Amino acid sequence: MAEIKIYYDEPGNTLTVWFGDPAEEAYAEEIGNEIIVMKSDEGAVLGFEKLNISFAQPGDLGVSFEKLAA
Repeated sequence: MAEIKIYYDEPGNTLTVWFGDPAEEAYAEEIGNEIIVMKSDEGAVLGFEKLNISFAQPGDLGVSFEKLAA
């Protein structure tokens, strides 16, 4: 089963999402709008980070996951 890891750093105002192994990260690049994409040596996207993000009530932050029908 695949695992998605989501981290919200309130003091740093960043939201990071990993859907690959963070240990495989070889480089990162900013693609615009303060979004950084982390990639492996082969160029596979492992995750992304959104800079300067904040939520009015971070204590109430929840995550919803839906799987689309194939």
